[in-house]
Amino acid sequence: MGSIAVAPIGDTDIDRVGDFLHKNLNSRISARGWSEAIRPPWSVDSPNHGYLLEDDGQVVGAYLAFYSERPIDGRNERFCNLAAWCVLPEYRLHALKLLTSLLRQPGYHFTDLSPSGNVVPINERLKLKHLDTTTALMPNLPWPSLPGRYQISSEPAVIESVLTEPELKIYRDHRHARAAIHLVMIHRVEHCYVVFRRDRRRELPLFAGILYVSNPSLFARMVGVFGRHLLLRHKIPFTLLELRIVGGQPAVSMQLKSSRKKMFKSDSLQPNQIDDLYSELVCVPF
Repeated sequence: MGSIAVAPIGDTDIDRVGDFLHKNLNSRISARGWSEAIRPPWSVDSPNHGYLLEDDGQVVGAYLAFYSERPIDGRNERFCNLAAWCVLPEYRLHALKLLTSLLRQPGYHFTDLSPSGNVVPINERLKLKHLDTTTALMPNLPWPSLPGRYQISSEPAVIESVLTEPELKIYRDHRHARAAIHLVMIHRVEHCYVVFRRDRRRELPLFAGILYVSNPSLFARMVGVFGRHLLLRHKIPFTLLELRIVGGQPAVSMQLKSSRKKMFKSDSLQPNQIDDLYSELVCVPF
């Protein structure tokens, strides 16, 4: 090994980090795809895009980060989402330097919404807490539907015509996020804005993962219509419903015995103030 260094990922580093992640973490995403995903579509003053590990100028490790500012209880709160983490095997002794470099940054709440199994105990030692990710699996069935009773649309004009100002901010910040899919469900004077992503389990791309639901009550009433829409329009046969996001378990679903871990670290925020937006989950279509 030569001269090993940890450095922030700047704009000029994005392409070589993207190439590294394509070759060493997830080859289903092209190097260009990784580079595009690293740049979040929302406007934010971020100190970096994460940290990289170099050996004589060659990227041998990277830990991506996505930054955002969110209004919570009348205050602007700053978030750092810990995202993809990959280090070549021969440099694993230096891997923790990337995480500690991120966590040392003052003034941020930290989230890790997709930690791998071996990362979870590391996070626990560094005082990250677990979110309740109890998840139900729902088959998307072709239920009969009365014409005109409910409306579901992914059309931008329809979405923008019904959303409130805070919802519009979320939609406009995420409409170009590479992994986020948007739709609105309408019943009479009510609407529910939903953000979901295509998800994998056991390498099978057969699932929709719900990331955001603006109106859990209406979602619960329209969940069958929602599943029908995913099956017929998106060819997705199953939906993963995290109960903290959707507000409760639908009758037509079954609770999974285990669910994927999600974690956070904050001196002031509570678990119910943490969501999946402005994160790797909306940006990276892994």
